[in-house]
Amino acid sequence: MTALLTSAMAFSMLQLFLLGALGPRLSDELHVSPTVLGLTTTVGFGAAAVLSPLGGRVVDRVGPRRCLVALLLASAAALALIGSAPSTGFLLAAVALGGLPQALANPATNKAILAAVPPARRGSVTGMKQSGVQLGAFAAGLPLTALAGVAGWRGAVWTAAGAALVAAAWAARTLPADPPPKSTPAVWAPRGTIAWLSAFSLLLGCGIASVNTYLALYGARRLGLGPTAAGALVAVLGIAGIAGRIGWSKTAGRPGRAVWLPGGLAAGAVAAALLLSASRYAHPLAWAGAVAVGVFAVAANAVSMVLVLQRAEPGRAGQDSALVSAGFFTGFAVGPTAFGLLAEAGRYGSGWLLVAAEFAGAAAVALVWAVREYRLVQERDRSEVRR
Repeated sequence: MTALLTSAMAFSMLQLFLLGALGPRLSDELHVSPTVLGLTTTVGFGAAAVLSPLGGRVVDRVGPRRCLVALLLASAAALALIGSAPSTGFLLAAVALGGLPQALANPATNKAILAAVPPARRGSVTGMKQSGVQLGAFAAGLPLTALAGVAGWRGAVWTAAGAALVAAAWAARTLPADPPPKSTPAVWAPRGTIAWLSAFSLLLGCGIASVNTYLALYGARRLGLGPTAAGALVAVLGIAGIAGRIGWSKTAGRPGRAVWLPGGLAAGAVAAALLLSASRYAHPLAWAGAVAVGVFAVAANAVSMVLVLQRAEPGRAGQDSALVSAGFFTGFAVGPTAFGLLAEAGRYGSGWLLVAAEFAGAAAVALVWAVREYRLVQERDRSEVRR
């Protein structure tokens, strides 16, 4: 089941990684400007942010199996339409459809883990399935980019759509049947820990989305890399993200450590963004920056999902996951728009400094929350001693 959940996470966001990795080719054929390339991310994640609260409620009501099959079918449809896009307007409409699988991904996979995985293994399994997102980044940045060099970018995207259909059939045959649908109380606004994690995820998402969207274009236009080598930057980020998500999520499975991890990882992400900014003067630093973004920033999102599983209200894992995801997706929708304006003016260095500031904001939110949680635990312990 872990392999299937990992695949579902990979397909849920594959379209946007593909658009970033294939950005130089899209720019040439469809005349996609850096601003419009950022707009594809804004549209996709804006749709996901709007749909996430509803998606979480649907998962809690109908179960993870039905939702995972629907996720993979929607991914296949969105990829097929992107591969058929005759213009930027059609492309943006197809990307908007891709917001649906993103909205279902974390609620459905987290719900499946709570239903089938023992508590002691949930941290490591969550890290594995969250690494699927970076597996998608790797697939977009290396094999699919290489395929685009032979079959064209449309052929590469259509190949990905066919793979999503195969995964949908796999999910339908493999996952256990869902329980009968049940009514669950609707929760539309995050509260308590979920509110803090949503704010953290929003700022983290702003920075990660900018890196995902513009790293390949930056490599091609400012560092002098060819299209395949520029796409490999995204693949390197993906590989590092897989390792970071698996390793840090396993560590976060120990509740005492999980509270402090998001702030520390976001602080590491600040250093990663500064490396990207400095790569204007020393090009090899771009590769080090890509690795560091994967190890720290991308891994921090997986750790936040482990915390959701640890803190979710009974019967509300889908909705709580969706609310945190909505914050992350909102960041993904907002971040590339601001970066795109700077990229349009050729100010990539300023763009990476903006990313560093966004990661610094995420670190501040996470550390304030961790101190608050620590004090609450200390007060609780003192109260128990007085009793």
